[in-house]
Amino acid sequence: MKVFKFKTNIDCGGCVNAVTPFLSKTPGISKWNVDTSNPDKILTVESEEVAEEDIINAVKKAGFNIEKI
Repeated sequence: MKVFKFKTNIDCGGCVNAVTPFLSKTPGISKWNVDTSNPDKILTVESEEVAEEDIINAVKKAGFNIEKI
């Protein structure tokens, strides 16, 4: 299992709801969550086979900023 961590601007429940369909449609993601209480709004993604680029593209398509940390 690989764990990816990203800094985002997903900062509320509504934002999490907005990004959910994009991450849910990304093949290979087992589990993900956003720590909205962290100042950097850390997105953690667990996966066996997803490409980092696919996660970044999904979040950008949803209209949010994302940066690998």
